[in-house]
Amino acid sequence: AKYLYIKKRKYFHLFFHLYAFLLLLSMEEKFIPVTKSRNKTMPKNTKRYFYSCDLKDNAELIAEYKVYHEVGGVPKEVIKSIRDAGIIDMQISLTGNRMFMVMEVDDTFDPDKKAQMDAQNPAVQDWEKLMWKFQQALPWANKGEKWVPLETVFDLKEH
Repeated sequence: AKYLYIKKRKYFHLFFHLYAFLLLLSMEEKFIPVTKSRNKTMPKNTKRYFYSCDLKDNAELIAEYKVYHEVGGVPKEVIKSIRDAGIIDMQISLTGNRMFMVMEVDDTFDPDKKAQMDAQNPAVQDWEKLMWKFQQALPWANKGEKWVPLETVFDLKEH
């Protein structure tokens, strides 16, 4: 009976990750069409990055996190730092306590440069410190890693 429980739990874990991936694909189709950008003036030579992070599994904290991300909730300095890094468009979506972030960037974007800029920006550091109250690292994240890059396992354009 114990073996059967472990086996079912393993399959549940695999099913959950497959479900999350399929959800991400459906979000991409609904919110970021592959054939056109959400922004009509966006340059054609853009690239997308996908990340994931967890929120603490607490309904009150999740609700408060959402309020911070409503229009006008994110400090203007943080929004400016995002745009100054070459990030043209960004969405964060949520299922349960798992978040998925999609960033569309121009050819000036460099993740390492963005990290350096953030480390030197007091407003961004204050925001990150505040957000850590709500966020938690994914179980497989490297030490100090908050948003984990997602691996693309299917791209329709390649088929």
